[in-house]
Amino acid sequence: MGSNQAAVSLLTNIARAAFSLGLGATVLNSSLYTVDAGQRAVLFDRFRGVVDDTVGEGTHFLIPWLQRPFIFDIRTRAHSFTSVSGTKDLQMVNLTLRVLSRPEVKHLPTIFKTLGLEYDEKVLPSIGNEVLKAVVAQFNADQLLTERPRVSALVCEGLMARAKDFNIVLDDVAITHLSYGAEFSKAVEQKQVAQQEAERSKFVVMKAEQERRAAIIRAEGESEAAQLISDATSAAGMGLIELRKIEAARENVASMARNGNVVYVPRDANIFLGGLRA
Repeated sequence: MGSNQAAVSLLTNIARAAFSLGLGATVLNSSLYTVDAGQRAVLFDRFRGVVDDTVGEGTHFLIPWLQRPFIFDIRTRAHSFTSVSGTKDLQMVNLTLRVLSRPEVKHLPTIFKTLGLEYDEKVLPSIGNEVLKAVVAQFNADQLLTERPRVSALVCEGLMARAKDFNIVLDDVAITHLSYGAEFSKAVEQKQVAQQEAERSKFVVMKAEQERRAAIIRAEGESEAAQLISDATSAAGMGLIELRKIEAARENVASMARNGNVVYVPRDANIFLGGLRA
């Protein structure tokens, strides 16, 4: 009987110890939380509200039930969004904007109280559309291409200033896509075709002008040559013409001498022919 009571007492003590250990482990586990690299934590206290100081990387203690940690990712993240904006000449333009953003660490408690954990999704699309529409409205449609660096600089400057009001830092802002409406694209294409036709017509006109000038120069040269020959003939008489005839006859004789099919007949060949008849 005594041994049974001892066994029961031992089991009871073991159960109590196990329960105490389990309860202690649960309390200890709920009293610890970990902040990974590239993160910060904001503590919410049931009595004091959001604590003004942020918690850095590592493992930290808290009071279970009374305090609760909220983890923020403070690394730079990329966000893209599109906007349809009107230009100064009333053309609609589709733009895609890409920004690299991160929160200001010292203002994380304020961000949590005013915007929550999804602060970037709530703020960036709205201020991005606002800035894009304001900047695009200052330019004509064609200027968005010819003055793109200036447009990007104005968008970057305006967006960084607006994001700063919400304690958000923008490391980079870039316009990654720009396209026009169908009507404007068609008008641009027609303009390009018209410019090509104009350049072609201009080339044809220039070619005709050059040909006309060449014909005039050639005619003037021939006229000047004829005048020189006429002047030489007037000065030297017909001797120049006779000389040219002799030179031409000499060339003809030389050409005929090289031809084997030519037979030379003397001027008094009739004497030989008469002798043959006799």
